[in-house]
Amino acid sequence: MELSCKSEYAILALLELATHYESGEPLQIRQIAVQKNIPDRYLEQLLATLRRGGLVKSVRGSKGGYLLAQEPWKINLFDVLVCLEGIDVHKCEDQVKSPSADQAILEEIWTEVRENANLVLKKYTLADICEKRNSRQQLDIMYYI
Repeated sequence: MELSCKSEYAILALLELATHYESGEPLQIRQIAVQKNIPDRYLEQLLATLRRGGLVKSVRGSKGGYLLAQEPWKINLFDVLVCLEGIDVHKCEDQVKSPSADQAILEEIWTEVRENANLVLKKYTLADICEKRNSRQQLDIMYYI
């Protein structure tokens, strides 16, 4: 299982919004794009998808931009991936009607993998990731002193 480029960029953008959440000031696409090294046009599409999914909200006007639609501790990675990728936690619909024993066993294993992956994704919120990043940055600073 790999994180798509689309999901990675979206998570990076959401982390930037989470970092500025307390200020209540919206961030413009250009600010996020420069800070996280994401192409502007692509970020615009991602933020539109996240807005439709209820994860961010847009503010119009010269001081407008994007804000998180919820607190950073309420948005988990699972929510983000479902919004972007449409991850389905259930079995695939296009299964063989009467699978062989081998196919049934493999499907059971993949179902378990998906369920466990979903549990991990639901465990980590944007706030958790920001906190981990801040802790790691503190360690890096201390290491260089």
